[in-house]
Amino acid sequence: METPKIFESEYRFCCILWEHEPVKSSELVNLCREQLGWKPTTTYTVIKRLSERGVLKNENTVVTSLVTKDAVQEAEINEMVERTFDGSLPAFVAAFTRHQRLSDKEIDEIQHMIDRYRKGEA
Repeated sequence: METPKIFESEYRFCCILWEHEPVKSSELVNLCREQLGWKPTTTYTVIKRLSERGVLKNENTVVTSLVTKDAVQEAEINEMVERTFDGSLPAFVAAFTRHQRLSDKEIDEIQHMIDRYRKGEA
């Protein structure tokens, strides 16, 4: 199943949901008012829209996600790499490292991921 597209404000909403789920919709309204400055109608609209797109379910006023944060992040990165770098991960990494200084610890972590991938442990 393809991960549904989640837009920026929806993603911020989903971060609140992932942190608190399962959560009553009324509590989600309060959290969104506190953290996002949303009116109750905005939160209920987003719940309805994301429910229709298969991102979450709202049963008996309890909201739970149907997609994970990891799946959403992976889909977003894959789309961005495909659209911006013609699907080339090396081109993405080159562009990122040209403008972002990596610490020795970050370089070691990336090397460890590459080594695990080569061993089939990814």
